[in-house]
Amino acid sequence: MFKKSHPLQSRSEIILRNIVVAVMVVFFTVFLIIPIGIAFAGSFHEWNPLSGTYKFLGLKNYIEVFSSGLFWKSMRNTVLFSVVVIVFRVGLGLAIACAIFSSLVKYKSFFRAVFYMPVVTPMVAVAFVWKFMYNPQIGTVNQILGLDVNWLMNPKTALIAVMIMTIWKDFGYAVVMYMAGLFSLPSDAMEAARVDGANGWQTFRYITLPLLRPMTLFVVITSIISYIQAYIQILIMTEGGPGTDTYLASYIIYDEAFVKYNFGYASALSFVLFVVTAAFTMLSFRVSGSEE
Repeated sequence: MFKKSHPLQSRSEIILRNIVVAVMVVFFTVFLIIPIGIAFAGSFHEWNPLSGTYKFLGLKNYIEVFSSGLFWKSMRNTVLFSVVVIVFRVGLGLAIACAIFSSLVKYKSFFRAVFYMPVVTPMVAVAFVWKFMYNPQIGTVNQILGLDVNWLMNPKTALIAVMIMTIWKDFGYAVVMYMAGLFSLPSDAMEAARVDGANGWQTFRYITLPLLRPMTLFVVITSIISYIQAYIQILIMTEGGPGTDTYLASYIIYDEAFVKYNFGYASALSFVLFVVTAAFTMLSFRVSGSEE
């Protein structure tokens, strides 16, 4: 009545699973664990691969990191950049997701795809296009706004310009995430709110938002990890300028490692940034937990 599994088949499946697990362990060891270990060891050395320099310095690199004015300036820029972009990413994403989800909008899949297209477009391509749009002579931004502003070379507007580009590119991710959350909301809770006489705002404030809290936390955490490591848009659009006004923490790492070939100092910066990212992530979890 019941079909017995063939012993050879069972043994072959076990062998195949063991092989897959072994390959994954080797892959992560070779391409993740070992490089992290090498970088951590290198953070205690004067390390220049071009000249073959690898001299032990102890904590000197870390001391230089925390005594560097440029590092603290880049951290302020990074925090400001991350907070502003995350707030607009979450706010716009939620608002547009709710608008698309409403019964007034048809072709929901079409609009979801339209808003998600910039997300899957490479950052390099988007940054180049926006750099051209910000051009003070022939850029469309000044033409549309009727202004004469050198957006990327003005200390007051350069970082704001990069923020606007990043928000435009990335808020579609939050739209898709929130739409997935809205489609999964329990219909009985929404119906109970309507029966109790709640209006649209009350339903959104006391039912929809609390139920979407896990999705909000997910979007915020992934955004923190992403934006603390942001550097491509800075590299393409401003190269940290004007002066050092748009330096972000990850851009300093790129500059020290691949421009100055100071891999030891860059490694120390990387691990400091890792600790900062972990701290912000844990803070987000704690804030979310305290609100429940």
